[in-house]
This record gives sequence, structure tokens and C-alpha cells, in this order.
Amino acid sequence: MRWIEKLKTRWKVTSVFQVILILVVFSCTGFTVLFLKPPLFEFLYGGNKAPLWASIVYYILILPVYNLLLLFYGFVFGQFKFFWSFEKRFFTRLLSVFRRKENR
Repeated sequence: MRWIEKLKTRWKVTSVFQVILILVVFSCTGFTVLFLKPPLFEFLYGGNKAPLWASIVYYILILPVYNLLLLFYGFVFGQFKFFWSFEKRFFTRLLSVFRRKENR
């Protein structure tokens, strides 16, 4: 259980239960994204196989959907504050990478 304590310290949370809830939120979000693709492609392409470009576009566009789902599940499991901070840090890092590339 040392890894749970490491996560508790890294995420700056107060209890092991909170770490478990955060892991559950990540799991639920991942499974939701996983289960979104087949019905979406079935709706768009019927029984036909989706083209490669559709899968590529899906993986690019799923990032904002994943982040919204993360906030939704964070709210449902009472961890919205943690995930709101998590999202702000994530987008700050992402934007700083793009800014560094522009300044070169």
C-alpha cells in the first residue's frame, strides 16, 4: 500500500479514501471514453467499417471530451475541486508547451 501513500502525497489529498475515489473517477472516465467509440461509429457509418481518418479525428477530439467527463465524474464522486485544479494544471502545462514552440 506504499503506492497509495505516494499518490496521497503527490496529489496532496488528506485520506486514502480520497485517493481511491480519484482512481475510481479516472477509471470511470476511461471506460466511458472506451465505450463511446463503437456506438458513435455505428451511428455515423452504420455497419460499415470506419475509415482510418475517422479514428484519427476521434482520438484528437476525444481529449476535450475526456476532460469534460473527468470533471463530470469528479463532481459525481465529490472530487470536483481536485479535478478542477488538475485540469487547470494540465491546460497550463499544455499551453506553456505551445508557447515555447512559438517563441523558437
